Amino acid sequence: MSEDRIRKESHEVAGQNQDSGSDAAVVETKTPEFASVTDTSRPNPEKTLNRFLDVEVTISAELGRVTIPIGDLVELGEGSVVELNRSISAPVDLMAQGLRVATGEVVVIDDCFAIRIKSIESVENGNQ
Repeated sequence: MSEDRIRKESHEVAGQNQDSGSDAAVVETKTPEFASVTDTSRPNPEKTLNRFLDVEVTISAELGRVTIPIGDLVELGEGSVVELNRSISAPVDLMAQGLRVATGEVVVIDDCFAIRIKSIESVENGNQ
Protein backbone atom coordinates (compact mmCIF):
# COMPACT_ATOMS: atom_id res chain seq x y z
CA MET A 1 0.00 0.00 0.00
CA SER A 2 1.47 3.38 -0.91
CA GLU A 3 2.26 6.09 1.62
CA ASP A 4 -0.31 8.42 0.03
CA ARG A 5 -2.98 5.71 0.27
CA ILE A 6 -2.20 5.12 3.95
CA ARG A 7 -2.40 8.85 4.68
CA LYS A 8 -5.68 9.12 2.77
CA GLU A 9 -7.13 6.24 4.78
CA SER A 10 -5.85 7.85 8.01
CA HIS A 11 -7.66 11.06 7.12
CA GLU A 12 -10.80 9.16 6.23
CA VAL A 13 -10.69 7.37 9.59
CA ALA A 14 -10.00 10.68 11.33
CA GLY A 15 -13.00 12.21 9.59
CA GLN A 16 -15.21 9.29 10.62
CA ASN A 17 -14.03 9.52 14.21
CA GLN A 18 -14.73 13.27 14.33
CA ASP A 19 -18.32 12.54 13.35
CA SER A 20 -18.64 10.16 16.28
CA GLY A 21 -17.15 12.70 18.66
CA SER A 22 -13.84 10.94 19.44
CA ASP A 23 -10.36 12.29 18.78
CA ALA A 24 -8.43 10.58 15.97
CA ALA A 25 -4.66 10.24 15.88
CA VAL A 26 -2.90 10.89 12.58
CA VAL A 27 -0.37 8.17 11.85
CA GLU A 28 2.89 9.27 10.27
CA THR A 29 4.37 6.77 7.83
CA LYS A 30 7.83 6.48 6.34
CA THR A 31 9.24 4.39 3.51
CA PRO A 32 11.95 2.03 4.80
CA GLU A 33 15.44 2.17 3.35
CA PHE A 34 17.27 -1.10 2.78
CA ALA A 35 20.97 -1.59 2.20
CA SER A 36 21.80 -3.10 -1.17
CA VAL A 37 22.65 -6.78 -1.02
CA THR A 38 25.04 -8.46 -3.41
CA ASP A 39 25.46 -12.21 -3.46
CA THR A 40 29.11 -13.05 -3.99
CA SER A 41 28.75 -16.78 -3.44
CA ARG A 42 28.54 -19.18 -6.34
CA PRO A 43 26.21 -22.10 -5.63
CA ASN A 44 27.22 -25.53 -6.81
CA PRO A 45 24.54 -26.33 -9.46
CA GLU A 46 24.84 -30.07 -8.88
CA LYS A 47 24.42 -29.70 -5.12
CA THR A 48 21.51 -27.28 -5.58
CA LEU A 49 19.71 -29.62 -8.00
CA ASN A 50 20.21 -32.71 -5.84
CA ARG A 51 17.68 -31.51 -3.27
CA PHE A 52 14.94 -31.59 -5.91
CA LEU A 53 15.64 -35.02 -7.43
CA ASP A 54 12.92 -36.74 -5.36
CA VAL A 55 10.19 -34.24 -6.33
CA GLU A 56 7.55 -35.98 -8.44
CA VAL A 57 6.56 -34.46 -11.77
CA THR A 58 3.57 -35.44 -13.90
CA ILE A 59 4.51 -36.35 -17.45
CA SER A 60 2.20 -36.97 -20.38
CA ALA A 61 2.45 -37.86 -24.05
CA GLU A 62 0.81 -35.45 -26.46
CA LEU A 63 -0.37 -36.90 -29.76
CA GLY A 64 -1.45 -33.56 -31.16
CA ARG A 65 -3.50 -30.43 -30.52
CA VAL A 66 -6.39 -28.66 -32.08
CA THR A 67 -8.19 -25.44 -31.20
CA ILE A 68 -11.97 -25.51 -31.51
CA PRO A 69 -14.74 -23.13 -30.47
CA ILE A 70 -16.48 -23.87 -27.17
CA GLY A 71 -19.70 -24.43 -29.12
CA ASP A 72 -18.07 -27.36 -30.95
CA LEU A 73 -16.62 -28.67 -27.69
CA VAL A 74 -19.99 -28.89 -25.95
CA GLU A 75 -21.44 -30.73 -28.96
CA LEU A 76 -18.89 -33.56 -28.68
CA GLY A 77 -20.37 -36.85 -27.68
CA GLU A 78 -19.76 -40.56 -27.85
CA GLY A 79 -18.59 -41.44 -31.34
CA SER A 80 -17.40 -37.91 -32.15
CA VAL A 81 -14.03 -37.66 -33.88
CA VAL A 82 -11.58 -34.84 -33.18
CA GLU A 83 -8.92 -34.53 -35.87
CA LEU A 84 -5.52 -33.58 -34.49
CA ASN A 85 -2.89 -31.51 -36.27
CA ARG A 86 -0.18 -34.20 -36.36
CA SER A 87 0.50 -36.88 -38.94
CA ILE A 88 0.63 -40.50 -37.83
CA SER A 89 4.35 -40.70 -38.62
CA ALA A 90 5.28 -37.59 -36.60
CA PRO A 91 6.89 -38.11 -33.18
CA VAL A 92 4.77 -37.50 -30.09
CA ASP A 93 5.75 -34.92 -27.49
CA LEU A 94 6.65 -36.02 -23.98
CA MET A 95 5.49 -33.25 -21.68
CA ALA A 96 6.44 -32.50 -18.06
CA GLN A 97 4.35 -29.92 -16.26
CA GLY A 98 3.22 -28.52 -19.62
CA LEU A 99 6.69 -28.22 -21.16
CA ARG A 100 8.04 -30.47 -23.91
CA VAL A 101 11.06 -32.36 -22.56
CA ALA A 102 11.43 -34.99 -25.28
CA THR A 103 9.92 -36.46 -28.43
CA GLY A 104 9.48 -40.10 -29.24
CA GLU A 105 7.39 -42.79 -30.81
CA VAL A 106 4.46 -44.72 -29.39
CA VAL A 107 5.20 -48.38 -28.64
CA VAL A 108 3.28 -51.11 -26.84
CA ILE A 109 4.70 -53.01 -23.85
CA ASP A 110 2.57 -55.74 -22.26
CA ASP A 111 -0.64 -54.30 -23.73
CA CYS A 112 0.18 -50.80 -22.44
CA PHE A 113 1.22 -47.73 -24.41
CA ALA A 114 4.74 -46.42 -23.87
CA ILE A 115 7.01 -43.84 -25.48
CA ARG A 116 10.42 -44.68 -26.91
CA ILE A 117 12.49 -41.49 -26.55
CA LYS A 118 14.01 -40.33 -29.84
CA SER A 119 15.31 -36.90 -28.77
CA ILE A 120 15.64 -34.86 -25.58
CA GLU A 121 14.82 -31.15 -25.71
CA SER A 122 17.66 -28.83 -24.78
CA VAL A 123 17.20 -25.74 -22.67
CA GLU A 124 18.30 -23.61 -25.63
CA ASN A 125 15.25 -24.80 -27.67
CA GLY A 126 12.96 -22.89 -25.33
CA ASN A 127 10.86 -25.94 -24.31
CA GLN A 128 7.82 -25.06 -26.36
